[in-house]
Amino acid sequence: MADLYKDPIGTAQEAAQKLAQITGKPSHDVVLVMGSGWISATDALGKPTHEFAITDLPGFSAPTVTGHGGVVRSYEVTHDGKSLNVLVLLGRTHLYEGKGIEAVVHGVRTAVKAGCKTVVLTNACGGINRDYRVGQPVIIRDHISMTGVSPLIGADFVDLTDLYSKRLRDLVKKEDSTLAEGVYVHWRGPAYETPAEINMLRTLGADLVGMSTVPEAIAAHSLGAEVLGISLVTNAAAGVTGEKLSHTEVMEAGAAAAGRMGELLRKVLNRL
Repeated sequence: MADLYKDPIGTAQEAAQKLAQITGKPSHDVVLVMGSGWISATDALGKPTHEFAITDLPGFSAPTVTGHGGVVRSYEVTHDGKSLNVLVLLGRTHLYEGKGIEAVVHGVRTAVKAGCKTVVLTNACGGINRDYRVGQPVIIRDHISMTGVSPLIGADFVDLTDLYSKRLRDLVKKEDSTLAEGVYVHWRGPAYETPAEINMLRTLGADLVGMSTVPEAIAAHSLGAEVLGISLVTNAAAGVTGEKLSHTEVMEAGAAAAGRMGELLRKVLNRL
């Protein structure tokens, strides 16, 4: 068996093979990575054909963050006579958990090796842009990394100009033209940002801030997948309202918006 930290791509390939064995599906087409508060949104996709613990696949460990379920689901979604095999990862590993960058991106690497040509990354985030409201979904147009950590090793020069696929963003906005686009900042965490840091990030051009998504987007893009990122604003960023921040608040806002988020995901899949 491959070692995740010595042979991350080989381990992803093994996990993809195990996924095919468990589901009986030679490949999947799309993967949805569900962020904090997004888990119940998958109810809109109907009943999965398969559901199992993420630790049943090589290289994965159980999530340590509340709101990340550690479950894999496989769906067959049909629209206009066409069907997609959709892989859903309920939970992810974050950089602040201390497991290393390979664990953070192992999910999307496994999905791409399983055949997924489209990677949809969701997250809960803080709204830096004062026009945003709690419960509002925002499409990620671009990002700023504040961690200095990349999943790419060596002279692997990958162009990120169209990291968040314009084609996919346009498809989603054909379903909901009211959706805003914004720039997402990857903050390592687990401490939330200070008001001064939020002012700095706003000056840099950021609209959203969170502790995930960016490494996964880079890893998936480098393997040839198209990436769509959708953030759910679950709180105003530090200093915007003067209120303190809490993970409980993030989860509650996500649960309140679950129905709308589920319908949005179904519309995305129908367009794909």
